[in-house]
Amino acid sequence: MTEARRLQVQGIDHVLVVSSDLDKTRQFYCDLLGMELKPRPDFSFPGLWFEAGKTQVHVTLAGSDAGAPGPGEFTGKYPAQGVHIAFEIEDAADAAAYIESLGIPIVAGPYLRPDGALQFYIRDPDGYLIELFSR
Repeated sequence: MTEARRLQVQGIDHVLVVSSDLDKTRQFYCDLLGMELKPRPDFSFPGLWFEAGKTQVHVTLAGSDAGAPGPGEFTGKYPAQGVHIAFEIEDAADAAAYIESLGIPIVAGPYLRPDGALQFYIRDPDGYLIELFSR
């Protein structure tokens, strides 16, 4: 094995977001996005784990240890070029219409990426930018 190949990432295991309200966060990731609430180890701090396929979103409650919720202030001009979490879904056009019918603001899109995928962006309850796309 060469030095450059000593580490070989297998995939993304999870992302972590800090939440101001675990119930609102559960509703967003489970009820809206359809992720499954998973058992979580007995940590000494509150949180939740969600899963879709092999992807997990870990959530911790805001506080002095975890810090403030949300991604911080976005100072760019185009949110999709900033930090975000992307989830593949079956039909982005249908999902965008459904999300709009719920009164949830769409931050950007839907529009086609250069690779032909249809994408749009929403924010979770704490302001994290979420990309939803279908191929």
